[in-house]
Amino acid sequence: MPDSARQDVPQPSRGDQGGSDPGPRNVGLDRQNPDLLVPPTTDSGTVPNLKFSFSMAHTRLEKGGWTREVTQRELPIATQLSGVDMRLEPGAYRELHWHQQSEWAYVLAGSCRISAVDHEGRNFLDDVQEGDLWFFPKGVPHHIQALAEGVEFLLVFDDGASSENGTFLISDFFAHVPKEVLAKNFGWTVDQLENLPEREKYIFSGEVPPALSADKVVSPTGDVPRTFKHRMHAQAPQRFKGGSVRIVDQTNFAAANTISAALVEIEPGGMRELHWHPTDDEWQYYISGFGRMGVFASTGLNRTFNYQAGDVGYVPFAYGHYIENLGDQPLRFLEMFRNPRFEDISLAQWMANTPPQITADTLNLPREMIEALPKTKQPVVR
Repeated sequence: MPDSARQDVPQPSRGDQGGSDPGPRNVGLDRQNPDLLVPPTTDSGTVPNLKFSFSMAHTRLEKGGWTREVTQRELPIATQLSGVDMRLEPGAYRELHWHQQSEWAYVLAGSCRISAVDHEGRNFLDDVQEGDLWFFPKGVPHHIQALAEGVEFLLVFDDGASSENGTFLISDFFAHVPKEVLAKNFGWTVDQLENLPEREKYIFSGEVPPALSADKVVSPTGDVPRTFKHRMHAQAPQRFKGGSVRIVDQTNFAAANTISAALVEIEPGGMRELHWHPTDDEWQYYISGFGRMGVFASTGLNRTFNYQAGDVGYVPFAYGHYIENLGDQPLRFLEMFRNPRFEDISLAQWMANTPPQITADTLNLPREMIEALPKTKQPVVR
């Protein structure tokens, strides 16, 4: 390695602490994780790993697309939620299927058609595009088909152990029921079932679907009472000095009865304020930018992690934390919770709405500093 390149290699040292690392190492990962290589002096003790990148997950390749997942297997601390990154080429299907878990989804790029039928035979059919959400309750059968530009989306399930490889697929179901039983059930003949798939299809190629109106099926029991689609990007954001937040929970997306989320955008130099969530763990997906999260786990424990596009972060409930933009571009990420309502506790708001002398005495600060804090929540600051 030339001397000029060696000078660019980060070293695990700060002042008179640490030293050089001349041995085998992954310099690329060290550059992506500077706060792991040289932790802030406020880090202390052992906190479980709170990061896993989709780039390090196994990718399942199929005719028509691919998929990869981050579950509790990859990120052991993530007990409440798991996630899947999936791509479908134009016209490709994620076949007819259902889950034991509820499915929340965010369209990352492109567009697709989704459909579902509930327990009363009421149906749902619509197209979703970048920035849209969908939500299918557990057990509700559904499908996904890419439109002309193809689609990539993030799926989130309300169970950390949930694996996309363990779904209930209609092709797999048919392959494991005797053809005589299938024929009797549907009023068909055994001969008509000659070409049934012998195994699951999962993801497979297809033709780009026709106009939405041409695919519409009129159910005698009507449409589902609550839409399974929500246009998150069309939702007006809450703007603050340092960035913006869009919150989606059951108050504005009634169908989503187990998962809530916030889409956060932090400007360069901005920060998601010091806060915690009083009821549920937080599962994060980073869309763009570069930043770091500091996490306080009580009893003197604290650890800092770096995140960029494609990374998953996780914060156990009640752990205090902040997220800071370290780059020169906006830091955009989703934070999700296994709860129909979004809730967080702002450290600044708590302090501002407590008698100021109490906080001043506790922190050895002038009372006027406490009195100047805003009494309303500022999720993003600068």
